[in-house]
Amino acid sequence: MTQSVVVQVGQCGNQVGCRFWDLALREHAAVNKKGIYDEALSSFFRNIDTRAVGHKIYGCQYRENIVEKLRKTAEHCDCLQCFFIIHSMGGGTGSGLGTFVLNLLEEEFPEVYRFVTSVYPSGEDDVITSPYNSVLAMKELNEHADCVLPIENESLFEIVNKIHQMINSGKLGSTVKQNSLVTSSAGSAKPVPEKPFDAMNNIVANLLLNLTSSARFEGSLNMDLNEISMNLVPFPRLHYLVSSLTPLYTLADVNVPSRRLDQMFSDAFSRDHQLIQADPKHSLYLACALLVRGNVQVSDLRRNIERLKPSLHFVSWNQEGWKTGLCSVPPVGHSHSLLALANNTCVKPTFIELKDRFMKLYKKKAHLHHYLQIDGMEQSCFSEAISSLSDLIEEYNELDATKGGPRIDPSRLKIAV
Repeated sequence: MTQSVVVQVGQCGNQVGCRFWDLALREHAAVNKKGIYDEALSSFFRNIDTRAVGHKIYGCQYRENIVEKLRKTAEHCDCLQCFFIIHSMGGGTGSGLGTFVLNLLEEEFPEVYRFVTSVYPSGEDDVITSPYNSVLAMKELNEHADCVLPIENESLFEIVNKIHQMINSGKLGSTVKQNSLVTSSAGSAKPVPEKPFDAMNNIVANLLLNLTSSARFEGSLNMDLNEISMNLVPFPRLHYLVSSLTPLYTLADVNVPSRRLDQMFSDAFSRDHQLIQADPKHSLYLACALLVRGNVQVSDLRRNIERLKPSLHFVSWNQEGWKTGLCSVPPVGHSHSLLALANNTCVKPTFIELKDRFMKLYKKKAHLHHYLQIDGMEQSCFSEAISSLSDLIEEYNELDATKGGPRIDPSRLKIAV
């Protein structure tokens, strides 16, 4: 049994992490009725909860304490597979200390995969310097993460509103299972009054639950987390995976015919189910993973992939770039579910918008003095960060330029040194 370590950084990271642990306990309680501490529980239940402010000051000040905690936690693992970092990009702690910890993990555990769940701020973010924080953090993610799962607050907000509108409008015509809502904490291990952002944080927590299900439960086609990076990241810097979850809820009195199962696969590629503001069907795929849970057969997977392939644009040199996983245990309240992870150029507009917001401040040198008064922070840090982001955008532009071209099967692949 492999283990993973979760590192929660900053207010957002800790709030999402709290929802993850609570819903994970709910999930294991539903499977393990006797409440015995089994292998499924041991694969995950040890985490690092890091709180401090800033990359330069508190990261350096508490470096040894952080390293000691990480080492002690790693020592408890029989087979440490990966680290998960949960943080926000806009806040000072999440972006600064979060990426500081990411660098530490690469230094101390270079062979262990580093998955980062990064929550990107909306354009109406109340932290005026969030564009600076985000672009500075992007440079670190480009250089030190193996996989990044970008999440946009705006998308989470839209999903929450969509679910509320559907339930309150009466259009569903049936009762929704409360514990099936991707936004709900119903039936959680520790019932507490819901906080303002719990619904949004529960969506991210459900993403992590589905992502780690193969490490916690049995399945006919389980997928190791390291396989995601191996199969979905053909180029080191292009490791940003767009995620989508489906279904968002389950109706109490509706059975699941094959047509409804097929709809789940279609929904995973629709704009409404993406966790960033993107439409992957109109952009270019480098690779795609489908992580399915519940009573779904391999034949269902193959049928739906063949059905969807004609409507999806894949790079010419990876037309069969699919990775699939089947976990037999469904999420609480569902008979089946699907998490899709797409390495897709549709992530590019998120980065372009972030760059534009950064430049609006940087052209006027607005609020720059708050950063430059910190030892080790120079203006070159900003120019290097925006250059790194611009280079990343250009790499996606080059891929988009090949869309619609003839399919070419290269005789050999170039190996990046």
